[in-house]
Amino acid sequence: MAEAAIAIEVVYATAEHQWLLACEVPAGTSVSAALRLSGLAEQVPGLDLTHCPVGIFGKQVSDPAVRQVQAGERLEVYRPLLVDPLEARKRRAAKARGAREG
Repeated sequence: MAEAAIAIEVVYATAEHQWLLACEVPAGTSVSAALRLSGLAEQVPGLDLTHCPVGIFGKQVSDPAVRQVQAGERLEVYRPLLVDPLEARKRRAAKARGAREG
């Protein structure tokens, strides 16, 4: 008997482009395997899925090799932040302070 297939989505975004891939994977597939099966790495040059953090509906997955995907889940591949959010806030505050004073 063939394994049941489940439908999932895989998403990734850069500043220039967004990918939303709807795919079907066998039931019991791990998050890591589902990402490989999605074909995202082939569509995004230089994307190394083994080093990217991954989340499901905004919650980071701690062990993608173990966690199994469920039907209807959206796997989100995160990219590194270019600027630390705290540092960016400090810069904006300093700029605003300078505008008020000057």
